[in-house]
Amino acid sequence: MSVGGLARAALALGGGLLTWLAFPPTGLWPLAIVGVGALCVSVREQRARRGAWLGALHGIGMFVPLLSWIAVLGPDTLVLLGALQGLFAAGLGATLAVTSRLPAWPAVAACLWVAVELARAWVPFGGFPWGRLAFAQAGSPFASYAAYGGVALVTGLVALTAALSAAVVVERARTRAAAALGVAVLVAGGLALGAGQSLPEGRKVAVALVQGNVPGDGMDALGEARTVTRNHLAATEGLARRIASGEVPPVDVVIWPENSTDIDPFRDAETRAVVDQAVEAIRVPILVGAILDGPGERFRRTAGVVWEPGTGPDTDRIYVKRHPVPFGEYIPFREQLLPLVGRLEQVGRETFAGMDPGVLEVGGATFGDVICFEIAYDDIVQDVVAGGAEVLVVQTNNATFGGTAQPEQQFAISRLRAIETGRSVLVAATNGISGVIGPDGTVLERTALGTQDVVVTSVVRASGRTMASRLRSWPEWVLSTLGAAGLGAAVVRRRRDGTDG
Repeated sequence: MSVGGLARAALALGGGLLTWLAFPPTGLWPLAIVGVGALCVSVREQRARRGAWLGALHGIGMFVPLLSWIAVLGPDTLVLLGALQGLFAAGLGATLAVTSRLPAWPAVAACLWVAVELARAWVPFGGFPWGRLAFAQAGSPFASYAAYGGVALVTGLVALTAALSAAVVVERARTRAAAALGVAVLVAGGLALGAGQSLPEGRKVAVALVQGNVPGDGMDALGEARTVTRNHLAATEGLARRIASGEVPPVDVVIWPENSTDIDPFRDAETRAVVDQAVEAIRVPILVGAILDGPGERFRRTAGVVWEPGTGPDTDRIYVKRHPVPFGEYIPFREQLLPLVGRLEQVGRETFAGMDPGVLEVGGATFGDVICFEIAYDDIVQDVVAGGAEVLVVQTNNATFGGTAQPEQQFAISRLRAIETGRSVLVAATNGISGVIGPDGTVLERTALGTQDVVVTSVVRASGRTMASRLRSWPEWVLSTLGAAGLGAAVVRRRRDGTDG
């Protein structure tokens, strides 16, 4: 490789590392602009094959450290997931290289970035959207754009800002001035939107988020299932005593996190008795994160169950997780892979996917329930808002990933969803991070990891819908289509000029 080639490779890899540092827990959001801009410079006027190589380096530099928390499941898991994301990054690098000679290449680059994120969010096995550029921007001026075009618009504008910044470096003087002006306008626009955002007003609902904590860590965190449930009982009974003494105000609803009952309370009398005891102590409904058996012996369901005082669980108000995690909650090609990879036996019974959005009437309010990683998937969140959710709830269990960056990254995604939907987001986690996020993405309350805690809050029951909630996936598809059109124009141009390759 030539010296120039080595410099480009270093720029691409370094850009990937800088992009990683934009994400929590480091959270230096401007580095996403620097990192993406570095990739744009490195692939500038390169052939597609070289662009793919440079894109893969950028992807490895970004995704391997970003997703290092998945190594808790085994280092090979990180290698495979990192390699998969590297393939998407290679495709992105190739398309950025091919389109880099177009007059409007920064805009095309931004649209292509959105298109690749769209692909990552859907394939394979339902996709894995972790690491979208927007998810690093919850605390930046760009986050304000989420209310108007969702996550895709935020990603597109961050990528556009990065590409324009690269143009300031590589283009002629007149073009550099225009690119610099574009960067200033995009940042100023985000600041203006954030300053002008109005918060919803109206009726409120009082909620308690119970973080019962878990007895272990890593893969053994939930090894003592009954202990986890009893921890949540103890925290709920403590809350009831504080309410009775006047230390905290009464609540309308209590929320327990995902896996707060890891044994089916419909079939296990001891688990049911523990939940009944908690509900009778607090005397308001509890949204219980439960594992339910079936259908059949092979499957289980991850669910949110409304449990009423006096009458118990309401079978008509159960949300079943719609997007189980491949290789974590179910095994694609199970019959073929199990004999080859014995460690997959740890998955146990496979998670059966639900069909209906998690719109639940609890305590007089309408909640939109999403479970754990589902907060990263646009359609899951959009569906509950379209179904009338006034408040978003994230029931999550991050105990396996305690001590890693995963809980912070997921909490940041929840912040962006609050802005996108114009709704408060309540996060209930088994061992943290639980918290309350305002409709403008402001963190109002949050707990520490590895502790038992209860958060008591009162949030507005929002009824309006943001532009992003009305447009749903349209911005993503429009931007992706524009990126594809730009790529097509670039391919035609290269073939005409004899520079394809």
